[in-house]
Amino acid sequence: MNEITSRFLPPEDAQRRELHNEVHARPSARVRLPALIVYVAVLNEGVSREQELAHLRLLPGHADLSLERMQGNFMRLRCDHYTVKWERHTEFTRYSIVQSLPAHALWGSELPELAAHLAPGTDWLRGLPGQTMAAIHLGMVHADVMASDLMTKAQAWLGEGAVLASRMGNTTEGLPHSCILTHFRIGPDGFERMLVLAPEGTSEARAGRISQRLLEMETYRLMALRGLPVAKNLSATLSQAEAQLADITGLLERKGETDQALLDLLVSLAARIERATAENGFRFSATRAYDTLVSQRLAELRERPISGTQTLGEFMQRRLSPAMATVQATEKRLASLAERVSRTSALLRTRVDIATEAQNQTLLEKLTKGQALQLRLQSTVEGLSIAAISYYVISLLLYVAKALKAAGMPFQPEVAVGVLVPVVFWGVWKAVQRIHEKLHQAEH
Repeated sequence: MNEITSRFLPPEDAQRRELHNEVHARPSARVRLPALIVYVAVLNEGVSREQELAHLRLLPGHADLSLERMQGNFMRLRCDHYTVKWERHTEFTRYSIVQSLPAHALWGSELPELAAHLAPGTDWLRGLPGQTMAAIHLGMVHADVMASDLMTKAQAWLGEGAVLASRMGNTTEGLPHSCILTHFRIGPDGFERMLVLAPEGTSEARAGRISQRLLEMETYRLMALRGLPVAKNLSATLSQAEAQLADITGLLERKGETDQALLDLLVSLAARIERATAENGFRFSATRAYDTLVSQRLAELRERPISGTQTLGEFMQRRLSPAMATVQATEKRLASLAERVSRTSALLRTRVDIATEAQNQTLLEKLTKGQALQLRLQSTVEGLSIAAISYYVISLLLYVAKALKAAGMPFQPEVAVGVLVPVVFWGVWKAVQRIHEKLHQAEH
């Protein structure tokens, strides 16, 4: 196949085969009626593939099972007179054991013992690595799905509890192709019980598809409900955080605390909200995904009601929907709280920025006033400096004039120097101006 691809097509993307084969990754089993499917889903957090491989190697004929066969997250192992299907998902691993239904457990028997008749043995099942999330005994038998005593026999086979029932699908004659009965209760052996009735001639492929949808539906229902206790536990934290945010907003409005104190409170609250979002975001997203899968599997069953009983879909709608609404409301509440904290933080930052700008403006005005005063003082000092320099220059000129008079020159020193006083002042002032100009040019 690769050679044909290389001859007629451009080079393959590295993921093409894997993505193409994804639709074939988890095929449904072929189930020959009457059959018993022992199904267990375990949470696999902290459980490695190597641990699961070691346990699967305990099955007869599979001691040489390799880790490479587990890379596709799906594997069906054929043993003596039964098959074991292994499927690994992100949060859980599923084990499905398909075996013949024991003779004492056929249609019409009363609460037959099933757990003790597990084909691989109870010790093997008990030793599965992980924590049990779902455990189901699914019996599949040939029977008339339109029989009048259907509910009575089903009650006897399932045990105590209100039986839910529905006929499923349509045959070419317009009749249902099967009937599902259960009470969604965990028995003393730790298993739920489900019973599927199908007429003679039901194909093994159809029986396999029915079993897969039912088992997946129940698994996804339980996994979806894992978000409910998380939402309930988070509710008290959200109420406390909402009250604290209201207090902070009130203080912000009344200016009852310093901006820094309010900012510290908001940062602490925002950190708590972000932590709650990080810790619970995956669980809420997973709950939505599992709930969607439950709805899809229910739709695929194409239920038809049986008079006087609830269908599986009606039961799910009344029991699962409120739980999912609680989870969704809590998720929205958490997101809304985070958004409100962000808005309050922005409001406080705006107020802090305005206050900082006002402080900067006041400081600038003070600096401007200081500079003006400094200029005035500088002008005064310069004036005094010009007077002092002029005084010393005139004194020197007077000494020179007196010396010239003593040397015999005919003039009055005081008169001559007095005439030069304006010239001296002008000259000193001009010199100071030249110095200012040179300093200004040096700065620029």
